[in-house]
Amino acid sequence: MNGTTKHWGIAILRVMLAIVFLSHGGQKLFSFGFSGVQGAFEHMGIPLPAVMGPFVALLEFVGGALLALGVGVRWVAILLAIEMAVAVFKVHLPHGFFMSSNGYEYALTLFAANCCIALEGAGAASVRIMGKKG
Repeated sequence: MNGTTKHWGIAILRVMLAIVFLSHGGQKLFSFGFSGVQGAFEHMGIPLPAVMGPFVALLEFVGGALLALGVGVRWVAILLAIEMAVAVFKVHLPHGFFMSSNGYEYALTLFAANCCIALEGAGAASVRIMGKKG
């Protein structure tokens, strides 16, 4: 695999993650609202739900937008990977592996994909900010 192919492969992964997180963040912000997310976080036993609910909703939505643009992707991906690790251990792990039983396979996949982006950067087709890429 040459460098160009690798950079486009990472870009495809980054954009797909952006779509997922923009969608989930948008759902949290515009369908559930901060109070709905807070209530869900309380029910799931997430600490500080009044803080973490809005933080996660904004992280997913704004982070998804930044991933789409390719801006600050390493930092965004680290935060999203941490979020997905918490989701695996705090919410999904007791339900087993498969999504059909609310298991951790999807959250684990998103965790791994964000780890890849955090390690590799934005890939191709990203916005340059002050001469640097993601």
